[in-house]
Amino acid sequence: MILERSMSEHSVEAYIRDISKLSEYISIRELDINPTAVTYPFLQEFIAYIHELGLGDRTQARIISGVRAFYKYLLVENIMDDDPTGLIDGPKLARKIPDVLSVEEINELLAAIDMSEETGHRNRALLETLYACGLRVTELVTLKLSNYFPEEEYIKVVGKGDKERIVPIGADAIKQNDIYINSYRNKVNIKPGQEDFLYLNRRGSGLSRVMIFTIIKNLVAKTGIKKKVSPHTFRHSFATHLVEGGADLRAVQDMLGHESIITTEIYTHIDREYLRDTIMRFHPRNRVDKN
Repeated sequence: MILERSMSEHSVEAYIRDISKLSEYISIRELDINPTAVTYPFLQEFIAYIHELGLGDRTQARIISGVRAFYKYLLVENIMDDDPTGLIDGPKLARKIPDVLSVEEINELLAAIDMSEETGHRNRALLETLYACGLRVTELVTLKLSNYFPEEEYIKVVGKGDKERIVPIGADAIKQNDIYINSYRNKVNIKPGQEDFLYLNRRGSGLSRVMIFTIIKNLVAKTGIKKKVSPHTFRHSFATHLVEGGADLRAVQDMLGHESIITTEIYTHIDREYLRDTIMRFHPRNRVDKN
């Protein structure tokens, strides 16, 4: 790529990261094969897997393009006789994937929150958490105060089927949550039975899913961002930004709470420290060099 196609080192690194996703998937499937043994059906499973992760359409297309380029190289070098990517139709895979926000657009939406309003610090805290942890909207509104562990930098999430998972939470989200809890939430007259919900409305009850949609809709209108943005867009952006930054697919899947598309027991256990390290290293709002 450098000598024959005059690509920059940055572009080469991006291609290598994309190819590594295929290698990771082989490892996830616990298969003892090298790339020359990969077949078209296996690649179909791999493509379905990265689609299931909820990556942005451009990210999916780029990964597939990198895999294609890799196998063309193997053909040119006479390492393989057949190209397993020949029938792959990448660009059509992600038509139903929503828009993914850039890091700049995420920051723009967060900056648009009016912190002088009564609900400003709550909205900032919940949106920071939505993006920092890749939560589903239901997981966000049902997040319990008793499942928030800022000192350990984790939250416990109850996902689909009441399955629990541990997700790391970054410093920005912790800061905003602590401000909200200690300076605003403690002044709310909380209704009986609602005491453990982390995010509350003015009447002291847990928030509804509709309220999260409304908060985001108003911010999008305020910023003028020309994309269809919903709470799930933050989740897709979380996954896309981590993968684009080089995060391991297994860690991203574990944090999203996805079941395997092949079998529910395919994936190796990811320990908490590894998940926390992945968030700290690859999430854009945790990097030391962020703006």
